[in-house]
Amino acid sequence: MYRDVPIEEYIQVVNQKLAKGGVFLTARHESKVNTMTIGWGGVTRFWNKPIMIVPVRVSRYTHQLLDKSNEFTVSVPLEKNLLRELSYCGTRSGRDENKYEATGLTPIAGRVVETPIIAQCELHFECKVVFRQTMDPEQLDPEIKERWYPDYHTMYYGEILACYRIQPK
Repeated sequence: MYRDVPIEEYIQVVNQKLAKGGVFLTARHESKVNTMTIGWGGVTRFWNKPIMIVPVRVSRYTHQLLDKSNEFTVSVPLEKNLLRELSYCGTRSGRDENKYEATGLTPIAGRVVETPIIAQCELHFECKVVFRQTMDPEQLDPEIKERWYPDYHTMYYGEILACYRIQPK
């Protein structure tokens, strides 16, 4: 079911997907699971480790789950068109409803972390938070601040523990 793939081969793909519709970010704490859409972030290297950076606004339900669990998954649709599901997960809160029932997305167990992946996606990253930093409004360019922010992001730096493909459902 799982086929490990080199992270480096998918950096460009992840960046393209982030720019055009987004990818799914999933967080879990105890029995609570939520998937949201992110359109910003990316894969890089810090501390001689492969790192996935995911920005999450402080007000988001996912933020609470990430702060408690210190892990996350990123699921990337490659061939399947999941734009409707990405849009839905990016505009609704998991605090208020079950996004999986509403979209038909299926959370399934990953390989390394306790947070599930999305079965309908082909590419998956499982990550452990190694650093987090909430944006300081005083350090932000005024034009960016005016355009994008009443509610700031925390940047979660996740060490990529696993990167693999599956045959989607």
